[in-house]
Amino acid sequence: MKAWYDIEDIESIDSPSIALYEENLMHNLQKIISMVHGNTSLIMPHIKTSKMPKVIRAMMSLGIKNFKCSTIAEAEIAAAEGADGVLIAHQLVGPKIQRFCKLSQHFPNTSFSTIVDNIDSIKKLNEEAGKLQLNIGIYVDINSGMHRSGIEPGMALDKLIASIPLYEGLNFKGIHVYDGHLRDANFQNRNSKIEHEFEPVEILFDTLKQTYPHIKLICGGTPSFSSHVLQEHRITSPGTCVLWDWGYSEKLKEQDYKYAALLICRVISKPKKGVITIDLGHKSVASENPIHLRVRFLNLKNYELLSQSEEHGVLQVEHWEHIEVGDVLYGIPYHICPTVNLHDDVSVISNGKMVGRWHIEARKRKITI
Repeated sequence: MKAWYDIEDIESIDSPSIALYEENLMHNLQKIISMVHGNTSLIMPHIKTSKMPKVIRAMMSLGIKNFKCSTIAEAEIAAAEGADGVLIAHQLVGPKIQRFCKLSQHFPNTSFSTIVDNIDSIKKLNEEAGKLQLNIGIYVDINSGMHRSGIEPGMALDKLIASIPLYEGLNFKGIHVYDGHLRDANFQNRNSKIEHEFEPVEILFDTLKQTYPHIKLICGGTPSFSSHVLQEHRITSPGTCVLWDWGYSEKLKEQDYKYAALLICRVISKPKKGVITIDLGHKSVASENPIHLRVRFLNLKNYELLSQSEEHGVLQVEHWEHIEVGDVLYGIPYHICPTVNLHDDVSVISNGKMVGRWHIEARKRKITI
């Protein structure tokens, strides 16, 4: 019987590569919107997962107009598609400050903003804004417990926020919090930890609203999406759930999304009994996790991924005699975001057939700016 992922014209698709299932993508986007009861102003999807202009276009067709990203290239593709607002949630240093300002000049119809967590960054942004007569939107990045970026709640944070009005080139737009470290499989436990960590952030936000009534609270990613949508004043930033992957499907059971991107690979050798080699090396699937947490194959049972090199994956399999060189394997990546970043494009699948290719434009570090 034909499985949902089987592609009729699979021989026209090279490997290793990524197949994007358009119906599943649209299902996931509709589900994200349903999580905020249709109020798309409450979501700012992170585009680091897909990095594709066509995916941004699909989101915009459903009323999603604001996006979060990590790189200048990601911000550029969103602006080129007509995004109303783009937040670069990665503190800008070095030439990125100048590139960010050039973006604002080149795309005047898009409102760009970025995050800050220290006074030196504020001064450098303000200096560049002054040179170009720009008004730069900033969100203060709060470290609520992940300890990766941001400033912890307290006197230093209060002093930082109090200094912002002194810089004429900057526009204080709100606070940003990412709590991606809280990933308990049990939703109630995860939600409890998220809200406990978030308590000082809420107190700060309520206090700031008295002076800055326009400010926004942008928070979380896919792991905390289920929690933050329960609070109507929080703007959420899901990313991975646009395409979905094996890792989050194991951890976030309450988020029942569909796999919209699969790895396509083929058997290229049977070097000895019980062992096969595939053309899926660590140049084609994210390898930051242990080898048993990289890919799960949908049409292969009782196997173990023994090793990977740049262009090869070696598996021990049970039914070796039933596998032929050239056989196609469909795999779910454990972590889709860095996996997408390894490929130039995806084969778009609709109703079981390839209907085109979408370029992964923002895997580049620089597009034009």
